[in-house]
Amino acid sequence: MSDFEVLVLGSGPGGQKAAIAAAKLERKVAIVERRDMIGGVCINTGTIPSKTMREAVLYLTGLNQREMYGQSYRLKEDVTVADLTMRTAHVVGREIDVIRSQLSRNHVHMLLGCGRFLDPHTIEVADENGKTTKVTADKIIIATGTRPARPDSVDFDDRTIIDSDGMIRLERVPDSMVVVGAGVIGIEYASMFAALGTKVTVVERRERMLEFCDLEVVEALKYHLRDLAVTFRFGETVAAVERRARGCVTVLESGKKIPAETVLYSAGRNGVTEGLDLAAAGLSADGRGRIAVDEHYRTSVPHIYAVGDVIGFPALAATSMEQGRIAGHHACDEPLGGMSHLQPIGIYTVPEISFIGKTEDELTKSLIPFEVGVSRYRELARGQIIGDTYGMLKLLVSPEDRALLGVHVFGTGATELLHIGQAVMGCGGTVDYLVDAVFNYPTLAESYKVAALDAMNKIRRMARFAD
Repeated sequence: MSDFEVLVLGSGPGGQKAAIAAAKLERKVAIVERRDMIGGVCINTGTIPSKTMREAVLYLTGLNQREMYGQSYRLKEDVTVADLTMRTAHVVGREIDVIRSQLSRNHVHMLLGCGRFLDPHTIEVADENGKTTKVTADKIIIATGTRPARPDSVDFDDRTIIDSDGMIRLERVPDSMVVVGAGVIGIEYASMFAALGTKVTVVERRERMLEFCDLEVVEALKYHLRDLAVTFRFGETVAAVERRARGCVTVLESGKKIPAETVLYSAGRNGVTEGLDLAAAGLSADGRGRIAVDEHYRTSVPHIYAVGDVIGFPALAATSMEQGRIAGHHACDEPLGGMSHLQPIGIYTVPEISFIGKTEDELTKSLIPFEVGVSRYRELARGQIIGDTYGMLKLLVSPEDRALLGVHVFGTGATELLHIGQAVMGCGGTVDYLVDAVFNYPTLAESYKVAALDAMNKIRRMARFAD
């Protein structure tokens, strides 16, 4: 008999939910994780620290209150790294306690150390002292996550040339920073440090940032980042980073040179699979360390599953949790339906972006007709109360059956506000529901009714012209 019915490698969002789902189904379950990484990258170096840091930045700089109290308003004049990490350390500590409690309450065994395959059913766990233990399992779920990609051509020193993990270990808030890569992580950190007063330059080899987002929303974000003195260098590639006494000089292939105290490389992430000895289990990973799975998150070896960032896109904590839950049920032979195709995207820039469904560009390329309904926070009483005059909500509506095709939100509370639209879309609702619904006043949620009325008025006008 095996030691465990289900063994999970990694305790991040996907691993946690997989283990707890299996435990709820009364299986004997264990998680393998390093002592200093309970909760995975999400809790320790990624999602939770960065989002907590963002909240600290917004609070201490008073950025969201400047519309009301003037552009010079700040809660604290000189914000230090210690100010930011104090709140981060508190939240991370509490989250780790919550995770430990949940796993313990569900009788999930914790095996502290790093795991690797000895054969398809056997895992060797090595703790921090080098002591090894062998355990066997009927089903194994890989949820080892990712780490920042580090190009070989870059001489990282974790002080002046860093990756995203190094952001929470900075000794001081730099006066200037170059961010290489305008993806989600790069733009999130660029906006945070720009809010702190750092002179930020973003270098991106593509011609625009966040290509999967609504173009109007991205342009609005770009405007606000420029207002925070962010400089963009699109269509540019970094040729070299030269370390100097007072920082670095980033040399672009075009010949431009950008001096800065700190250089942040945001070059994507690679799956943490190199230490797993996947070959011993009959598995392999691609060049970015990612493992291929089917629609039930089963790998090419039927009793081994993989979930979370280690399987690639969308690589979000929220989707990883659901992948883990589904994989846990399948591993226990109690399968669930597949994940909904409607997945919310949240980007914690300053200001926030969130969306679900299609963009205007996607609908246009697919030759799908749509009408646009827009609401702007400045037209809402709640927007005036909180001092957000730039936020907006956009609905993409089918003129044929009035179905919601996409919801795009920019501004305060975007990641929370989006879920109203998600619920309507998930239940097959139409824009008529939003037109007829009564929303609390004053709220930002009213923006749905305003945008819905805007879209319906346009659809009616087109119908009159057609007649």
